[in-house]
Amino acid sequence: MPRRPAPLPSRFSNTPFRVADALEAGVGRNRLARGDLTIPARGVRLPSGQDEFVHRVMALGLLLRQDQHVSHVSAAQLWSCPLPRWATIDSAPIHVATVGLGPIERRVGIVGHRIATDRASTAVIFGVRVSNPASAWYECRTLLSVRELVVLGDHMVGVGRLTTQAQLRATIRRGDRGVTAARAALEQIRVGSESPMETILRLIVTDAGFPEPALNVDVHDAEGRFIGRADMAWPELRIALEHDGDHHRTDPATFHRDRQRSNAFTSSGWSVIRTTAPDIRAPAAFLEELRRAFARAHDKVDRASREVALGPGRGA
Repeated sequence: MPRRPAPLPSRFSNTPFRVADALEAGVGRNRLARGDLTIPARGVRLPSGQDEFVHRVMALGLLLRQDQHVSHVSAAQLWSCPLPRWATIDSAPIHVATVGLGPIERRVGIVGHRIATDRASTAVIFGVRVSNPASAWYECRTLLSVRELVVLGDHMVGVGRLTTQAQLRATIRRGDRGVTAARAALEQIRVGSESPMETILRLIVTDAGFPEPALNVDVHDAEGRFIGRADMAWPELRIALEHDGDHHRTDPATFHRDRQRSNAFTSSGWSVIRTTAPDIRAPAAFLEELRRAFARAHDKVDRASREVALGPGRGA
């Protein structure tokens, strides 16, 4: 049976560390080659079980020069933002920006970028310099689709409370590569979406030609009592569009509350259309249901207008 590795000094046991620091502290090279340590980058070791993305970035941070910082989708991930799966899988490379004219990082598992000195804006997370949220959003314009940029921006200006639409706009520079995508995304970013799915649902609806919905709309009954909040709605037509995540179906209490709220909306004259993840992937059915709801609502408005014009009892 192989012998268990000797314990590391406590300062190295639960965090990334530089090989040079360990050798200086008396840790032998053979110990640094044992299987309970991983090598996230040359010159750094990471205790097994500490190899999540954050720890990989912390390890890399030990090697970055003063003119370098974590950027692009890697910075957005550190800010806990929603990203496509390819950007967050364990094998995803870490993006590092060099500010100014210094050498671009070329290590294995790293994607190097260059940023002009007057464009760099950073903060510190977990002891590592990273692009601030607005800068990270703009950097992602060359990596994400317009829709993915809108999802990212909605989170940053909304539930993430990381930046503002004005700060996002200030990052845009004419002539930059990918600036057209950033501008297109910025025009669609809204405060109020509470999840990536809600953002995508809103974009599907507007791309299909429907008017843009209001977000997080408080609904009251005829007596003015609050009966619920709609994810998105067209209040003038009394149409609500809701997105149900998995917990809405699997949690009995949530399911019961949703049903009570839908009943209260319906009793107050609202049309409620509910969507789930399959509807996002294949939206034709719910878009047709929404179209019918709009048609019914417009018919009601037209009838009411005729009755007002003709007088009570003469609109039939």
